Amino acid sequence: MKFTSVFDIIGPVMIGPSSSHTAGAARIGRVARDLFGKQPTWAKIHLYGSFAETYKGHGTDVAIVGGLLDYDTYDERIKTSFKDAERLGLTFEFIPETGSVEHPNTARIVIGDDESELSMVGISIGGGAIEITELNGFPLRMSGGMAAILVVHNDRAGVVANVAVCLANHSINIGHMEVSRKERGNMALMVIEVDQNIAPTILEEIELLPNITKVTRIKN
Repeated sequence: MKFTSVFDIIGPVMIGPSSSHTAGAARIGRVARDLFGKQPTWAKIHLYGSFAETYKGHGTDVAIVGGLLDYDTYDERIKTSFKDAERLGLTFEFIPETGSVEHPNTARIVIGDDESELSMVGISIGGGAIEITELNGFPLRMSGGMAAILVVHNDRAGVVANVAVCLANHSINIGHMEVSRKERGNMALMVIEVDQNIAPTILEEIELLPNITKVTRIKN
């Protein structure tokens, strides 16, 4: 495994007690909120493996809810996230699951409001680092530690190239990119991790490209 900085080894600045169960959980919740694009009004949080067994004692529950409220790993408000959620109108439910998963620290977060909903699977891989492995039924691999854009599009020739050219025209370097689809010729999902945050005007430019349905960003 390659470490890019000392913080990959000792973990992030965070609210304890555990980097995997607290910091990683908060990041999973926060990425879900980023992808949803606004404050959800309800959340169903399915926990697997070690998360399901120890989520109360290790603070996984308050951390995920804090992430859904846009609190970072070091935010002291994580400790009061349940009360804050109630005040802000976010209802939530934790559902411990017994099914087998690839990683012991896995959470499926389903969030929404009166207009839309989102389903995301995230795993905490240690030291506060996470991976996103599924979004609305699309399999993917995204670190959650880099700025990224997610592009929902029709599965047509040239769409990926058009997006890449748009980013290149704005001197945005791609660090990782992958495309997944459920069926050939139907809807697909493009995940692009980049070296810097992307301005809203560039997102709007990408959204105007042919066969693009929706563009969402994650800030680092």
